[in-house]
Amino acid sequence: MKEVVLRKDVDINETWDLSSLFKDDKDYSESLARLVKSVKEFKNRYEGKIEGSKDINKALDAYRPILELFGQLGSYASLSVEVDLTNMANKERLMSFAKVQAELMADLSFLESEILQLDMAIIEEALEESEENRVYLEELKRQKPHQLSKEEEKILSSLSAILDKPYELYGDIKFGDTKFEKFQVAGKEYEMNYNTFEGVYESYSDVDVRRKAFEVFSKGIRDHQVATAANYNTHIQTEKTLSSLRGYDSVFDYLLARQNISRDLYDRQIDVIMEELAPHMRKYAKLLQEIHGLDKMTYADLKIDVDPEYEPEVSFDMAKNYVLDGLSVLGDEYNQILQDAFNNRWIDYARNQGKRTGAFCSSPYGVNSFVLMFFNGGMDQVMTLAHELGHAGHFQLAGKNQNIYNTRTSMYFVEAPSTTNEIILENYLLAKADDDRMKRWVLTQMVAKTYYHNFVTHFLEAAFQREVYRLVDKGQDVHHEILNDIYRKVLKDFWGDAVEITDGAELTWMRQPHYYMGLYPYTYSAGLTIGTQMANKIISQGDEVAKNWVEVLKLGGSLDSYNLALKAGVDISTDQPLKDTIAYIGSLIDEIEEITKKIG
Repeated sequence: MKEVVLRKDVDINETWDLSSLFKDDKDYSESLARLVKSVKEFKNRYEGKIEGSKDINKALDAYRPILELFGQLGSYASLSVEVDLTNMANKERLMSFAKVQAELMADLSFLESEILQLDMAIIEEALEESEENRVYLEELKRQKPHQLSKEEEKILSSLSAILDKPYELYGDIKFGDTKFEKFQVAGKEYEMNYNTFEGVYESYSDVDVRRKAFEVFSKGIRDHQVATAANYNTHIQTEKTLSSLRGYDSVFDYLLARQNISRDLYDRQIDVIMEELAPHMRKYAKLLQEIHGLDKMTYADLKIDVDPEYEPEVSFDMAKNYVLDGLSVLGDEYNQILQDAFNNRWIDYARNQGKRTGAFCSSPYGVNSFVLMFFNGGMDQVMTLAHELGHAGHFQLAGKNQNIYNTRTSMYFVEAPSTTNEIILENYLLAKADDDRMKRWVLTQMVAKTYYHNFVTHFLEAAFQREVYRLVDKGQDVHHEILNDIYRKVLKDFWGDAVEITDGAELTWMRQPHYYMGLYPYTYSAGLTIGTQMANKIISQGDEVAKNWVEVLKLGGSLDSYNLALKAGVDISTDQPLKDTIAYIGSLIDEIEEITKKIG
């Protein structure tokens, strides 16, 4: 495994190339100045002058390039920070951009306010006149009952940088203030940080090292639980205040309105998983305990591999070839996007200090996507790569076929393309496996990584989050003890007697930024439900289904999640796709058990 180095010592070929956004910092600064000028000109031209349907569409046509430049500038500022959170110059630039953005969005807030003050008949007329602006105007129609006055909307826009501050502060606490002690096991010393814990120690084969690492990690984050909880409470109370200001009965309604998803669909996702997936995962936990001969199965042991001595290692070039070959079933158009990603440095996979944990894909409109990961040479990273490139493929296809208003899908659907890729690739590796040990390893990756991550980790986040918002809706503040109690109960409800909830497990809520992104965690299982059905259809039915899936991806956000899934052949109006996916997970666990008995 390569050493974790300083960012300045990283091979440039392992980093992404931000020059597709702006040539350099000077170009960025000049473009920001151009944006400021464009916003002022837009405001002077349209404020107080939007009276009819043609005025609406002219303004919205002129607004699109402003939004595009906003996104590109924001990406340049934020992506520079994500790869090295210790670089203060880049952080200062991001903070400066956030302030400018807030000021400019306040200047632009008149647009929606003036449109929404018009009679609905005029808005409907504008809808009929412009297909390009249809999605944007339909969203405004949904917002109309909850729109505030022009002056109030301007105030909220001007406060956006402050209102979004908890997310930034969370990162400061997590990566700036949180320190971990070195620890020793059997006379050997081990370093500890977020990346090494989540990327190495959580699945470490030595039980003593694994459990000691969990203890040390938990102590490190526990030192900041009061501040983290206070920061989170600030965020959720802000959301509740905004939901009340806009006339929503519940903070749930306010947050789900952004996704155009019903409360029933949201609750169903959580309730069905708790009821039907929990027994399968308890069986998996017991299987892990039996395989490893553990005295007990603890929360600190859940990420251990079924066969830790069998860990295929891959270079990044090997990972690239697996992805290209495995996803070739999606066709030439899709494959070309993947080729561009590898050949044109869309991917930052370097192992450097200060780099954000986890992986993500950012796709600013009008340019290429950017994928971040912390490549550790394990075969499981191939699936991570396929997943994030699934986001890239989706938004490159959508961006080339839709305008900026129509590109983004609901969060309910957004994880479907990425998880479809992941499952296709896993089945590809399974088909190539030439012995039982490799087959079991792939099956374990599917359960322990793909489905565990999306159907367990993020589900537990979602179940926890729902209980927190229920308290918020009742007018209650939350502090660290309440949050710890809620998370501990969720863990016990899901794992039952199969897993001992180790001291420190209740702090898991501190590890994810997802809670600062609205009702995001539950969407992972929603996306994976659609993704599972699509992957299995593509694998079993071939080219025509794959071609249709690519065409669905091109639709971007021009349709809602239900109709996008329906066009792909998945009906999410019922719980059957979710139940079928859970049953599929259960069948994978059964197969792992059978192969284990066979291997002996």
